[in-house]
Amino acid sequence: MTVILYLLAGSLVLGGGGLAFFLWSLRSGQYEDLEGSANRILFDDDKD
Repeated sequence: MTVILYLLAGSLVLGGGGLAFFLWSLRSGQYEDLEGSANRILFDDDKD
């Protein structure tokens, strides 16, 4: 029975960490420019 409690606590900690990481990535602007990288590959900007 105590193993279930340890697993439950561990899963809540990992889930909370994942949620915290996701919220951090939203606030830091990781998802602001979703089309930029997809469009940037189409244009050749080599300045040789």
